[in-house]
Amino acid sequence: MSKIAILGGGSWGTGLSVVLANSRRKHEIRIWVREAPIVQSIRDERENKDYLPGVPLPAQVQAFTEIREALDGAQIVVGASPSAHAREVYAQALPHLFPETIVVSATKGLEPATHLRMSQVIEQVFSLRFIPRIAVLSGPSFALEAARGEPTAVVLASNDRALAAFLQEEFAGPTFRLYTNDDVLGVELAAAMKNVMAIAAGACQGLGLGANTLAALITRGLAEMARLTVALGGKPETLSGLAGLGDLVLTCHGALSRNRHVGFELGQGRALDEILGEMNMVAEGVGTAAALLALAREHRIELPITEQVHSILHLGNSPRDAIRAIMERPLRRE
Repeated sequence: MSKIAILGGGSWGTGLSVVLANSRRKHEIRIWVREAPIVQSIRDERENKDYLPGVPLPAQVQAFTEIREALDGAQIVVGASPSAHAREVYAQALPHLFPETIVVSATKGLEPATHLRMSQVIEQVFSLRFIPRIAVLSGPSFALEAARGEPTAVVLASNDRALAAFLQEEFAGPTFRLYTNDDVLGVELAAAMKNVMAIAAGACQGLGLGANTLAALITRGLAEMARLTVALGGKPETLSGLAGLGDLVLTCHGALSRNRHVGFELGQGRALDEILGEMNMVAEGVGTAAALLALAREHRIELPITEQVHSILHLGNSPRDAIRAIMERPLRRE
């Protein structure tokens, strides 16, 4: 039996605890949660009422507020904290880990201050003691649907193919299918960029625009994602798979998408601070847009949709003006 520690008790961390508890292999799942009331709710009522209400947690899922207790004896650590806090969480975890520990990042975003991908953050933090064994979990996966047992297919990426194959067997379940991939960079960038596209999609829908607009946005958004990914060394085929197109379609269409929700409310004319103040979960695209633009400028890559989303989020531009700016760009060949 493997011991798996999940760092982060939000919707995805909690959803993964259910998915992994129901996998084909037997696991002991320990989830680390900052908030003591949530831990108490999980222990007493077998439910995370704040982030995943209505989903019963299996008996083998145990919750802790002390990170040391959650990590005790863990062979696999799954990082599910927001990207802005991931470095701090991994630094807290480091003293309690061993060189053999496998680290799986399930966070979809870039570190805002450094523009680094989560696997790069893990490498920086853990290399103070040892060279970590890293994999990345991504793809179209709303936490609520996965935890309910609805069929879900995701990608497990690692530079170590044997490690990816091992985790594929450990994590797979009757309703949770994993495909391996060795393009870690492409998978992580796609995961970060699709969140920004979802904000744009939500804004279009908030403005009352229809299927023509959304289809154009998804198609050109995918081209934008591929352009930056390939420029940084990723594989173009990654963008046509689950981590790219699959996750993009989900988060641009799905009602459970936090990023789409933010965009929709912006399209309705509401202020960003007001929208975020009502949310108890993080919309990663809000903090990722600026980091993606910085990366693009370093490599002289144009990201017109990302640029306009950033202008809406942080420069006070209106969604309608942002759409007009994209439509009035010089005409070009596809």
